[in-house]
Formats: sequence, C-alpha cells, structure tokens
Amino acid sequence: MREVNAATRSPVLRALGWADVVSALRSGAGDLLRAPLLGLALGGIIALGGLISLLSIVSWNAGWIAMMIAVVFPLIFPFIAAGLYETSRRLARGEPRRIGAIVATMLNQRERQLGWMAFVVLFIFWVWVYQVRILLALFFGFGASANLGRFVVTIATTPNGWSFIAVGSAVGLIIALFLFAITLVSMPLLFESDIDFVTAMILSVGTVTRSAVPLLGFGVLATAATILSILSGFLGFFVLVPLLGHTAWHLYQRACIRSGAPTS
Repeated sequence: MREVNAATRSPVLRALGWADVVSALRSGAGDLLRAPLLGLALGGIIALGGLISLLSIVSWNAGWIAMMIAVVFPLIFPFIAAGLYETSRRLARGEPRRIGAIVATMLNQRERQLGWMAFVVLFIFWVWVYQVRILLALFFGFGASANLGRFVVTIATTPNGWSFIAVGSAVGLIIALFLFAITLVSMPLLFESDIDFVTAMILSVGTVTRSAVPLLGFGVLATAATILSILSGFLGFFVLVPLLGHTAWHLYQRACIRSGAPTS
C-alpha cells in the first residue's frame, strides 16, 4: 500500500504557464500509453454509466436509474482519480504497477481527506440540479412537459426555451468553473499530503487564479473533449477519463515546489 506523507504543512504552489499545461498533457498521455489497462477500466466505468443513463431516459422510461447513477458518480469520482494518481506516481518512481495495490490505495482514500471531496462534488452537483429545477419553474412554470421529445422541441423552438438555454448555460458555466477551481489541484494534493480538504481547496483556487489563462484553456479543451465523448456514445470516456486524471496529477506536480523547484 502507498506510504502516506505524514506532513501536514501546506505546500508552496507556483503559477502554471502554457508550457506546463502542454507538458502535463504530454506526460498524461505517456502514462496512459505505458499503463493502459487500469486507466481504460476506470474510464469504462464512466462510459458505461453514461450509456446506461442515456438508455434509461430515452429507451427504458426509467429516469430514476439515471438519477441514481448521477448521485453515485460524484461519490466515486475522487476514488477513480486516486487510482490514476497512484498509477502516475508509480510510473514516475519506477515502482511495480500491481492492480491489487493500486485498488487498495483507492479504497484507502475513504479514511483520508480526499474522501471528503466526494461529498463536496456531490453537494455542487445538487446545487446544479436545483438551479435547473428553479429555471424550469421560472421559464415554463410547473407545466413543463415530462415527455423528453416534446420538451426538446419546446426549448429549441420557443423564446422561453432559448432564454432557458442561455441562462442555464451561464449559471452552469459558473458552477463548472467553481468546481474546476476547487478540485484541479486539491485532489492530487490531498492524495499526496495530509492537510485538510478546506485548505486544499483554498490552495487549488489560488493556483487556478494565478494561472487563469493557461488553466482555463485546459478547462476549455477538457470541456470540448467531454462533449465529443458524449457525442461518441460515451465511448470517448474510455480514453478521456484516464488522460485527464494523469494530466491533473502532472499539473499538480509541476505546480508543487520541492527543494526550490517544481517537479513534473
């Protein structure tokens, strides 16, 4: 099992530039190519969940399945990330990549501060869900059609529907930016260090703020790739999830100053 860093001191994090983002993406892709099996398996969990959610709404008339999966995903998200961080860490150190040891490290996060990030992500998800419900009530009243096809036609062809899309996209963007800022650095930081999750989120926001342009560029790229993955029938998540997880680890490593120099 992974040795946990007992230090509780907050690390020094530097600002990141475009070169760091490009280097982290290259290193993340390299990790995926060197250790593809676990990464593809973890990405497959997201892909399969997304596909089942889509089928439950479109074909099975069982939206409760999609809602159940939507609740579970935020809870397992930090543990999936931990598996990818541990894989990258072992690759960098030249350590054996035993699946059992990596899975044990993932499960061990429930006893550490990283496990609390599952509830943070879940809380933000519920904020998003309720803002959608509020916007539906504001723009369509309480008579919004429960029929998916009719509802899609309504939002695509009516002024209220266009306003709903515009306002919903703006609010969703704000929530997504907040989630991106508090998790990008905090999750790998909590995986490696024993500081509290609130401090980790504050440090993450600080790093993203100081590196706003390149990291927002990375966020736009990740968003575009996510949309393409959804349009591919969720198959793209097999590759995208491990790629982003490995890349996030390398971004954190490049931001974290050790012995006066960033590590990558």
